Amino acid sequence: QVHVVESGGGLVQAGDSLRLSCAASGRTFKTITMGWFRQAPGKEREFVATITWSGTTTYYADSVKGRFTISRDNAKNTVYLQMNSLKPEDTAVYYCAAVQSLSPRQFEYEYDYWGQGTQVTVSS
Repeated sequence: QVHVVESGGGLVQAGDSLRLSCAASGRTFKTITMGWFRQAPGKEREFVATITWSGTTTYYADSVKGRFTISRDNAKNTVYLQMNSLKPEDTAVYYCAAVQSLSPRQFEYEYDYWGQGTQVTVSS
């Protein structure tokens, strides 16, 4: 069992930056692939970014590539999502997810553990 808790959401203006954190506990964090997803009002949840246990492999959705960076600190059992140049269309509830894996994962069904989400609102 893995428990994940997101933090760091808030209200920012377009062009601002924000860093989300996801603290994980439970099973060995080092062998867990982590991912970030988001769900905007009236839309389905979508993939944002993923990072493997070693931190050497990352994938991003095209919509955030070049603006968002996912990273992890295994010593702190924490994964981060640095979001720069935020746009109003980035407004959503951001979810952290975890799965026992050595490979990157981009689909919701591949993840076993989910946090409650943190709201990010970007005003224009």
